[in-house]
Amino acid sequence: MKNTITFIAVLLCLTTYAQKTVNASDIIRDVKNGKSVTISNATIKGVLDFTFMDEALPKLPKRKSWWNNGGSNTIEKQITNKVSFVNCTFNDDVLAYIPDEKSGYTFIANFEDEVIFKDCTFKQKAMFKYSDFERNTDFSNTKFNNDSTFKYAKFEREISFENIFFDEPATFKYADFKKHVSFANAVFNESAIFKYTEFNNGVSFKNVKFEEDLNIKYAKVSGDFNITNMNVAYDIDSKYTKINGLSFSKYLLKNK
Repeated sequence: MKNTITFIAVLLCLTTYAQKTVNASDIIRDVKNGKSVTISNATIKGVLDFTFMDEALPKLPKRKSWWNNGGSNTIEKQITNKVSFVNCTFNDDVLAYIPDEKSGYTFIANFEDEVIFKDCTFKQKAMFKYSDFERNTDFSNTKFNNDSTFKYAKFEREISFENIFFDEPATFKYADFKKHVSFANAVFNESAIFKYTEFNNGVSFKNVKFEEDLNIKYAKVSGDFNITNMNVAYDIDSKYTKINGLSFSKYLLKNK
């Protein structure tokens, strides 16, 4: 028995030391050079800025305010490379959205190829507000330990948020899911906001635990709406929610 315990301890130590450290600056360099990013079993050190704000800012005209400069204050960066992180820990912010108050510009990153953040941990911010995900996207088994947002995000293809964990309030307000999306077995430790969210081909909240409030006000669902064993600790705000044309309460009555 003692030998078995020692063997397990050695394996755990080997696993810990096997996780390499990768600098965020090296990842951004590869993205800039058109290389696909495929990283697993790694700790990512440094802010991972997919908007390339620092590179874009010097080339932009100075803005005193949006109303006397004209034009859009939104600068979008198209990420054409595949981005894949599996079993990775992000020690610093991961940013696909930066509202830069000093310059008056807002920087956004869109993803044209496959995006994977599977079995990962975001220790700091994970900002994907307004991002457009054009290919298959996978955030399954991932932990968001700090501020995060997918507000206004668009998901054009297959997308999974299964088994995710949000420690802070999670917002998908105005998010648009073109294909079926699954949040099965997810845990929302604080408020979950799906206000105005559009689910165009069904959604699964099977076995999801909402430890505080669930806001689905004005949300629209077309297709399957799986809430089997869904648990909401506090309140559900479903005012003006439409599920296949029915209100939330009428849908529940019809599908008892």
